[in-house]
Amino acid sequence: MAAHTTVDEAMAQLAELEDVKVREANEKRGDDHGVNLSQLRALAKRLKTQQDLSVRLWETGDTAARLLALLVCRPKAFRRDELDAMLRDARAPKLQDWLVNYVVKKSPHGEELRTAWLADADPAVAAAGWALTSDRVVKKPGGLDLPALLDTIEAEMKDAPDRLQWAMNTCLAQIGIEHSAYRKRATAIGERLEVLKDYPTPPGCTSPFAPAWIGEMVRRKGE
Repeated sequence: MAAHTTVDEAMAQLAELEDVKVREANEKRGDDHGVNLSQLRALAKRLKTQQDLSVRLWETGDTAARLLALLVCRPKAFRRDELDAMLRDARAPKLQDWLVNYVVKKSPHGEELRTAWLADADPAVAAAGWALTSDRVVKKPGGLDLPALLDTIEAEMKDAPDRLQWAMNTCLAQIGIEHSAYRKRATAIGERLEVLKDYPTPPGCTSPFAPAWIGEMVRRKGE
């Protein structure tokens, strides 16, 4: 398939990739689609960038089609209000993750959306704000009020809904990993709150429990 692919053609390709076992596994994680992501990426590579197709795929409301839409879009082509509406309409976790990581992070509206979403009453939207904040903590921390972020995490993470809690915990760990001046406090907050302390972690993998995560990554960095 080349440029100017129709929605019907793309949907037919997605239908061929549908796998019942993949759907069953995904649904356990809250993702309502049955397409192997490696195959989805291969399809997107064949389609190449097609912004018009991306918009139409998103309009179908189908999760697999929307994931494909995010892979063939032009991130900078979306307006701020479009991205905000897309996030609020994207309830599948994988869809939210890809929207934030593949589109919003590359958008000129990313920082404005980060600050707006961070304080949003919708936990899923707020989680996106925290995900963008974690990215800034690592890549562009200048201008961030790290002590204030730690204050918020300390006050709110323990009782936050799962998805928001995970995003806040990631930010806590990244602050501790990347910023030695706040490492002791970040570790202490994690130890006191015990969020994800008992999370099942496969052998050889790093625990998402912030003190363990911070300690392991700092060790690897040789600090």
